[in-house]
Amino acid sequence: MLTAFRWLIRIVSGLIVLAVIGLTLAYWILSRSLVDYAEDFTVPGISAPVEIVRNNDNVPHIFGKTDEDVFYALGFAHAQDRLWQMTMLRRTAQGRLSEVFGQATVRTDELLRRFDLYGLALASVAAQDAQTKRALIAYSAGVNAWIGEINNGARGRGAPEFFFFSNEIAAWAPADSIAIIKLMALQLTGQMETEVLRARMSLLLPADRLADLLPDDPGQGVAALPDYASLVPDVRPSFEPVRFAEGALSPVPELGFSGASNSWAATPGRSAAGGSLLANDPHLGFTAPSLWYLARLELQSGGVIGGTIPGVPVVLVGRSDALGWGLTTAYVDDQDVLIEELNPANPEEYRTPEGWASFEKRQSIINVKDGEPLTLTLRWSKNGPILPGTHYDLGSVTPAGHVAALAWTALSGADTSVTAAMRLMRAKSIPEAIEAGRLHVAPAQNLMLADTSGIAMQVIGALPARDPGHRSQGRMPSLGAEAVNGFKGVLPYEDNPRFVNPTSGLLGNTNNKTVDRPFPNHVSFDWGDTQRIQRWLTLMKAREVHTRESFIEAQLDTVNPTARLLLPLIGAELWFTGEAAPEGTPERLRQKALILLAEWNGEMSEHLPEPLIAEAWLRALMDRLIRDELGAMADSFTHPSPVFMERVYRNVDGASVWCDVVQSAAVESCADLARIALDEAVLRLSETYGPNIESWRWGDAHQATHDHPVLGQVPFLRYFVNIRQSTSGGDDTLQRGRTKGTGPNPYLNVHGAGYRGVYDFADPDSSVFVSATGQSGHPLSRHYDDLGELWRRGEYIPMSLDPELARAAAAGVMVLTPEK
Repeated sequence: MLTAFRWLIRIVSGLIVLAVIGLTLAYWILSRSLVDYAEDFTVPGISAPVEIVRNNDNVPHIFGKTDEDVFYALGFAHAQDRLWQMTMLRRTAQGRLSEVFGQATVRTDELLRRFDLYGLALASVAAQDAQTKRALIAYSAGVNAWIGEINNGARGRGAPEFFFFSNEIAAWAPADSIAIIKLMALQLTGQMETEVLRARMSLLLPADRLADLLPDDPGQGVAALPDYASLVPDVRPSFEPVRFAEGALSPVPELGFSGASNSWAATPGRSAAGGSLLANDPHLGFTAPSLWYLARLELQSGGVIGGTIPGVPVVLVGRSDALGWGLTTAYVDDQDVLIEELNPANPEEYRTPEGWASFEKRQSIINVKDGEPLTLTLRWSKNGPILPGTHYDLGSVTPAGHVAALAWTALSGADTSVTAAMRLMRAKSIPEAIEAGRLHVAPAQNLMLADTSGIAMQVIGALPARDPGHRSQGRMPSLGAEAVNGFKGVLPYEDNPRFVNPTSGLLGNTNNKTVDRPFPNHVSFDWGDTQRIQRWLTLMKAREVHTRESFIEAQLDTVNPTARLLLPLIGAELWFTGEAAPEGTPERLRQKALILLAEWNGEMSEHLPEPLIAEAWLRALMDRLIRDELGAMADSFTHPSPVFMERVYRNVDGASVWCDVVQSAAVESCADLARIALDEAVLRLSETYGPNIESWRWGDAHQATHDHPVLGQVPFLRYFVNIRQSTSGGDDTLQRGRTKGTGPNPYLNVHGAGYRGVYDFADPDSSVFVSATGQSGHPLSRHYDDLGELWRRGEYIPMSLDPELARAAAAGVMVLTPEK
């Protein structure tokens, strides 16, 4: 027995030693791709030495003799810190993920091939101006120089992910950068999903009920909109939920996740320090690392600093000494679904107003790892690419003998959006910046501007021109054979909404409705916010003049205007009624919840139980209101709709009829449904978080999910690559933390501000910014998540263009020397 025990000890000890050796060896191999930020390089393709000064937060400050040398060094720095992310963005745009990930990503690749974003990017290279072409070429050379260093210097394949997947890294090219911008256009539009959802819902609900559930921004009605059956006959209604997901690593946003952001500005007259102010926090899906990469470029036109996207050689949001610029999604209706009728005698033809026409066709081959290649036949009508019914749930709204085509402003082979961004970086005033926006195509954005003397907001991006007689006004799919449907070109840039130095001295956008113009000059029927803008207005009106600190306070505000609006309505007959119920009963839980909510000010603090109770109550109530009418289709509505619920509880146009459960004989009141929903919510929460309602924390459920897109789902590895943080805020707070809405924990924070910046032109070097994770994409780097804790706490880092400040606390100074 003693001998066996000794051998057991030896075996266990040996296994421990082997495990330690294995982990040490793995760390050594993976750490080979960590960057030494003080290492110098001799490289081809630059005209003179270039300095990359990385401050203590790993923000590179790049100084070179020419602009091309600076863009070269930016490409070098991007590749050093984010090469895996860059190659993934490029593969996604190209539709080549399946070469690495196999069958799991075939659907995503198929969709991207049908859009042909990369082919359009290749064609768009020729459309850029000469200065932008030189920048794109220099940037590509910088990326390729680092790839060359990896190949020649045993640098751990450039990133740890290349040990787990293919280490093939193709040379970077100018079209790759343009393709990433086009990929962003796909991530920032959800108009096609909205068209399909509205068409599906119009087949299930009468016009007045549709107006309740899918309302316009208050002030407009949709009761006069025809139902889908009158636009496209022979489509059967279905209660199956809509499904827009396109498979693994898809850039297609789920409904309600097609981009958001906040931005506001103040003129010098509304600033305590006498200089213009600007704040911006673009909202995107969370990943590790963040999509944003902070950088400073010293160009011949002056220094610029702000947020870049690895793979693209421009500061997309940021400032110079003279100008600051921010972006919010403009929610332009930039997509139309056209239903094309096939010729029964020849399915390779489709009906047009002029008669039958042939599809444009070509073949495309998707190579699949560990599988057979897939050959696609890509077809285009004059309206756009033909998409199978399996994508975007289009099959549910496409009758037999027809196919669906997509008209979309981003499908341009002469896309000059990168040139627009280049000119914006060099602009010295608001008029110059507005003129630069003329060349922007997609994604459509609200460009918020501030210079030393004023502020402005300009919608940039192509606005489709439509016939006033368009059968659905672009709100639902329509027949492509009818001449009034589809795009008729684009509107003149002068028709894009523009606001310059308003008399109030303040401008702001939270994806709210910006203009109230009639169709077809309407910009959009669907907007991204009706709630945050109300809170912003309250904060801006609270003081006569603003400061950098008050703009930061607004950016980090966590008061929920939806809760403050709806809770008094839905709980109007529940507050303080009845005698105290016995402990441990559902009634007692309800009473405790109501007591807490009655004293709550609406602040979505991560440390409080009230936000969790309120969110669970609203979710349960939303489901109760629509489930009996819609059945499984109710699963398509993953978040409470504030406008819908307000209409119901104020009984706008008889909307309280939603409270009656149609399957029951009794007539339920809205108070009945509110009570039942609250009981359901607190019971479910108690099952997860325990019976002590006062100990529940919103932050336990509302964790920011900065997950690695690939390794984040791998057991064991996910604990090293995913960044999870308890966060405040919610769907409708200015510090927005969009909840997942589905799954075991629907309250996970999956979408929000990956970048925050506040710029003060009274003292530009006092401006601040931060990103949500860190600068490095390497999980073993201290810069993988070092900015994340600052971001979570609402802190920032200096945003200075002073080169001496950058050098004073440099983490490393890298010099690129030209080859002789």
